[in-house]
Amino acid sequence: MDASDPAFALVCVGSGGGPLESNLSGYLLKPYNAEWEAGIVALEAGSGQGTLKRLLEQEPDLFKTQSSATRTYSASEIYTFVRCFLITHAHLDHVATLVLSTGSSGGPRKRVYANKGTLNDLEGIYNWRIWPNLASYDENDEDFKLLYSPLAPNGKYYTVFPEISVQIVPINHGTTDSGPYSSSAFFIRSDSHPLKREFLFFGDVEPDSITSSTPKIINVWRKAAPMIPNTLSTIFIECSWPSGRPDDMLHGHLNPEHLRDELVALATEVYHSRRSTSGGASRPQRKRQKRNPLSSNELRGLLSGVRVYIIHCKDQSSPVHGSSTQELIAGQVRSLVQAAELGAEILSANQGMHISQCLELFLFSDMAHSLSQLFRRKVRASASK
Repeated sequence: MDASDPAFALVCVGSGGGPLESNLSGYLLKPYNAEWEAGIVALEAGSGQGTLKRLLEQEPDLFKTQSSATRTYSASEIYTFVRCFLITHAHLDHVATLVLSTGSSGGPRKRVYANKGTLNDLEGIYNWRIWPNLASYDENDEDFKLLYSPLAPNGKYYTVFPEISVQIVPINHGTTDSGPYSSSAFFIRSDSHPLKREFLFFGDVEPDSITSSTPKIINVWRKAAPMIPNTLSTIFIECSWPSGRPDDMLHGHLNPEHLRDELVALATEVYHSRRSTSGGASRPQRKRQKRNPLSSNELRGLLSGVRVYIIHCKDQSSPVHGSSTQELIAGQVRSLVQAAELGAEILSANQGMHISQCLELFLFSDMAHSLSQLFRRKVRASASK
């Protein structure tokens, strides 16, 4: 593999945050140079086989690769290739298809990687009342049962699939009657890539400004900052609500203003990381110490080369000016980030996308506006001349 080669291929089965059950968090991931049938990592499991069946009816070539250009797969075949699930937290819009398909998806036994709290929550679902007990910690249990596999938030990477390892970092996702609720962010690394390329994927997350007594996103940014943009150039992060949503109605999520502020916090960490490695006078920061604000000139361009994919937008009953909620929110975030001159590119992770992570370029195709459709239109136009 060359250093300029993509590290991963990812298909977006669903990227919404509700209320539509047909578009919930669900992504399928593999090493870029491998075939899908060699094994897939499922990142979240809100929408799954039923949704993928519909997507494949509209775009049969969604899983084609250069070496299998004539091969097409059914949705059920694709899910037999899944070897493990990475779950950020156990809310239903992130685990619904995991539960419903347990015991019937076929293929080898599948692991579920998550923090221990999330696995405890899943045990409360697989309890013979909400759903049959089709999961366990027993390595010798039947193949049709899921295998619980806890990830410890200890700063280490864990191999979850050949050539792919993951580091989990706890993040806040609001407060319940019993106290704070924890979600997760994943650093997902290609161990076979010469540059050990990785990307960052957030589960649902509350802004640090609301949970200032126990900020956790800052821990993610401080891990990411030294890698940006050469090793880590891609971030998937939720923005559930459009601009103007008040803090007391965010329910543990981000809106565009808070996401802009979080990206400013990331840029600030990048600034201090670069000063430190270049021999600047920046002193080490204590774990919870807040950075002093940077000027607009100091912030300018610090996130150049970074692409931020907006996910988990909650569909509204009344679209604004004909735009989908996802398009509206991504546009609002884009305007705010451009005004701050951070340099990051803001994109929307739309359902049906096929995304490939590269060193300096992201190649992607939206199901509705795919390159294959453009090619077909050009062929028809040429034929009519």
